[in-house]
Amino acid sequence: MTENHLSLATFYKGWDVYQQHLVTAIAPLTPEQLALRAAPHQWSIGMIATHIVATRVGWFHMWMGAGSSELAPIAAWDENEEPSRSAAELVAGLESTWQMIQDALAHWTAADLEQVFQNPDVPDKPRRSRQWIIWHVLEHDLHHGGELSLALGMHGLTAIDL
Repeated sequence: MTENHLSLATFYKGWDVYQQHLVTAIAPLTPEQLALRAAPHQWSIGMIATHIVATRVGWFHMWMGAGSSELAPIAAWDENEEPSRSAAELVAGLESTWQMIQDALAHWTAADLEQVFQNPDVPDKPRRSRQWIIWHVLEHDLHHGGELSLALGMHGLTAIDL
């Protein structure tokens, strides 16, 4: 492959490792542990994980059309009226959304980073490039993964192993 035809997966190596750290941290948690918070006004561990999953679908699927249409309902997981998710559901959500991201990165090239997308819900909002969206989702995973790690550690649970 020439430089312009290298898949983006080449440039995002390491995100897959972080994904596995998230799964490893969430998988063993009980419903009681998923309900723990770093502070009363902060989201629970489960809600943070739910938000990571929903945001991935929102940006990659709803904005950029990546992945199967079966993922669309996951975009609403972090809305107020949604039920709490079990550790198994969260892990399945992390894994299915990661597969969507991994497949997309494997097919997109550097030239694809320039494509710009319109907000699917509010058309008059700013448009975003594929490059901006990928970086935003990566930084979002890292930010909220840090919150997860902090909350887990505060409660004596195994934090994300970096």
